[in-house]
Amino acid sequence: MEKRVKNIFNKLEKKPEVIIIKNSAEPFIDDNFFYVTGLEKGLFEGSVAFLFPYGNIDIIVSELEAEAAKKSDVNVKVYKNEEDLISIMKDSISSSRTIGLNFHGISHREYCKLKNRFPGSDFFDVSDSFAKTRLVKDESEIELIKKACGITDKVMEKIPQILHEDMYEFELAAEIDYLMQKNGADKSAFDTISSFGKNTSQPHYSHGATPLKYGDFVLCDFGACFKKYNSDITRTFVFGKASNEQKDMYETVQEAQRIGFDMVKPGLKAYEVHNAVNSFIEGTQFKGRFIHSTGHSLGLSVHDRGARFSNICEVELKENMVFTIEPGVYIPGFGGVRIEDDVLIKKDGVELLTKTPREIIEI
Repeated sequence: MEKRVKNIFNKLEKKPEVIIIKNSAEPFIDDNFFYVTGLEKGLFEGSVAFLFPYGNIDIIVSELEAEAAKKSDVNVKVYKNEEDLISIMKDSISSSRTIGLNFHGISHREYCKLKNRFPGSDFFDVSDSFAKTRLVKDESEIELIKKACGITDKVMEKIPQILHEDMYEFELAAEIDYLMQKNGADKSAFDTISSFGKNTSQPHYSHGATPLKYGDFVLCDFGACFKKYNSDITRTFVFGKASNEQKDMYETVQEAQRIGFDMVKPGLKAYEVHNAVNSFIEGTQFKGRFIHSTGHSLGLSVHDRGARFSNICEVELKENMVFTIEPGVYIPGFGGVRIEDDVLIKKDGVELLTKTPREIIEI
């Protein structure tokens, strides 16, 4: 964890004497708390981490989290009440006057509290440094993401066996979530998407009470969270025999994804990947039907900050970054196709972390 903290400081032009990560209550829990501590279990509401330039870390946790905190190789201090917390924080910061904060991970309420408790301190945003550091994964992170990807592959393999006529979308979502945990996931990485028929034309539709009918598209987009790290996969099936239009949509998306796989390599700019994928789809009968970015960084967050395959992202791709590649084609009132896989950027291209076959499956 020391190396991670040093990397965060090294990427800063203006270097603070200390960086504070302050958790509030759900949903205001900063993923960076787990990034710098390596903790895999526990919620850590109300906890604080102090990061110092030489890589050392202090964390302050409530008695509720004390046992879980001992599993981290950092200096742990335990508080009993709010007054005790403030006292320990003041001791930890001592005479520090320049303090870095992750503005993307702290609530306004907590920020105001810090300003009031430490008058005269100069608080400034260091969130970009966290994002840049987390983009390149270390070996332990890659192994956890691979575990999460393996779980989703096992679940996706079972879906064709689960589907049956008049099954509801919410039933399939429940089966997917159950199977992920049965295969070792801590939880689902996000709200599972299981959409049927015309609902598949909505990229962020989750699931409802629509029954499955013959000839429907079935779009499944889900991820497993394993020891805080996530996977993200999508496959689109046809329940029955695919029509010519369904086949054309699927083959277009499949080829677009292949273009993405072939493009990605170190040194390329992120927008170049999206532009190549989008340009291909724009040259087909489905012009204007690709309505989102080609992919996003993946890690502790499903959408890790800092980079995505979009037409405005100028981030240079580097070895050991992890991204999704997920082109799609959507026709309102008819349906949509999306194929999504997780890839690790290697020296000469990508390693596919999700292994589920990408050919069209008629059920």
